[in-house]
Amino acid sequence: MKSLLRFERLTQRSFVLWCLVLIALAVPALADVTVPAVLSDGMVLQRDLPVHFWGMANAKERITVAFRDEEKSTVADEIGHWNIYLKAQPAGGPFEAVIRGANTIVIRDILVGDVWVASGQSNMEWPLIKAANGPAEVANANCPNIRLFEVIKKYADTSQEDVASKGWRACSPESARDFSAIAYYFARETQSSQGVPVGVIGSYWGGTIAEAWTSLAALASEPALNPVMLSYALRMEQQPDWARRAKLESVLIEAAKAKGAPWPKVPWRPDLHIWQPSALFNAMIAPLTPFPIRGVIWYQGESNSKLDRYPQLYGRVFETLIRDWRRRWAIGDFPFLYVQLANYTSTPEEDWPTVREGQRSALALRNTGMAVTVDVGNPDDVHPLDKKTVGHRLALAARAITYGEKLEFSGPLFSQITREPNALRVTFDHAKGLRNTSEGVIGFEIAGQDGKFFPADARIEGPSVIVSSYAVAEPISVRYGWANNAQCNLANQEGLPASPFVAELELLH
Repeated sequence: MKSLLRFERLTQRSFVLWCLVLIALAVPALADVTVPAVLSDGMVLQRDLPVHFWGMANAKERITVAFRDEEKSTVADEIGHWNIYLKAQPAGGPFEAVIRGANTIVIRDILVGDVWVASGQSNMEWPLIKAANGPAEVANANCPNIRLFEVIKKYADTSQEDVASKGWRACSPESARDFSAIAYYFARETQSSQGVPVGVIGSYWGGTIAEAWTSLAALASEPALNPVMLSYALRMEQQPDWARRAKLESVLIEAAKAKGAPWPKVPWRPDLHIWQPSALFNAMIAPLTPFPIRGVIWYQGESNSKLDRYPQLYGRVFETLIRDWRRRWAIGDFPFLYVQLANYTSTPEEDWPTVREGQRSALALRNTGMAVTVDVGNPDDVHPLDKKTVGHRLALAARAITYGEKLEFSGPLFSQITREPNALRVTFDHAKGLRNTSEGVIGFEIAGQDGKFFPADARIEGPSVIVSSYAVAEPISVRYGWANNAQCNLANQEGLPASPFVAELELLH
């Protein structure tokens, strides 16, 4: 009997212990309130837009945020997400923000000003130290009212909640050294002209394609982009062979190094995932979209010029990307300023003129601006070192489009063509003081009904150029700067170069 009672007591104790274990498992352990990497010391918050703080906490935990003269509270949802919007603020700082929940977070040295996202591929990524006059520029990069935030390279199959980064850093020789040269020059001029703090978020990756920076939902909503998706699928089928070749080429290079011999020339073979549609958007853009910004500067397109990537669809891809980002940020049609491809010899397997035309066509979207760089490229190097001019032209576009300054910000842009006797009249916008920058007007070609283009004689008349050729009696088409390494010399009185273009008379009727 005693043994039975002892057994019952042990059983009861075990039952109670198991109940306590189950209760402990059912109640999640208290976790610290967290915020994403972009909400950190030294950040710049976008002026004149609601200030957004967000992060994670325990489910149903009460969170309070205090910033400047305002304090608000909310309760985290059932999985721990929380969001608090505070009123818009004018430029200023430095300030502190205090976030309280199970723990307290203090974010210090906050400035309020304008935030720009700099994105694209290697020409946007190109660091200040490696640009023209880089060491001298780095030595003088003491701009405490400019803050830099660089996103660490990463790809993902699904949309992520945070980016990897070393955090915000005040612009100094140390922080600017390896940051985007174009973004630095853009920020420096913008900060100087507007007199407010400027934050730049650098999110870029060399050798990448536009569709990798676009959400899968946006790409899938455009049936015309099916060939672009197919192009990636075909590449992935070749992945095993691609990987084997990369390994063999690495062995050959190491063997050459060991012998002190010249390295064999091998093609660049990146991880194919960086070309995966939406992979870079998911990891390097989507987590930033809750953070209000003033606008975007973009330099990309070289990798989309490959013939098997359908450069004729680049304009459609690019416009899809712009609309997608604007929809995701949900702050309206913010300025999207971008660089048209520079002149470069390239190869017959690449079609730079068609990509440039796709870039020009994106100007049809509201609040877009294009920096033409066909005059400052390097025919022998895909990475021209003059990044200062590029940053300046993007800043001109920002000053006019974003900040409303009355200044010329664009080179001549094709407007229309009309018939002349045995010739065509090409009229341009942004063409005050239209002129040629070297002897003669070069770069124009015309074609008749057969579609065969011939070099054209060209003369300037006000905002127009009259083009003709003895080889084309009745021209209907005209193009300008239509080559990978475009040779052309039309500009306006500010010296801003005309954009390459192609147009057909009959299509304009």
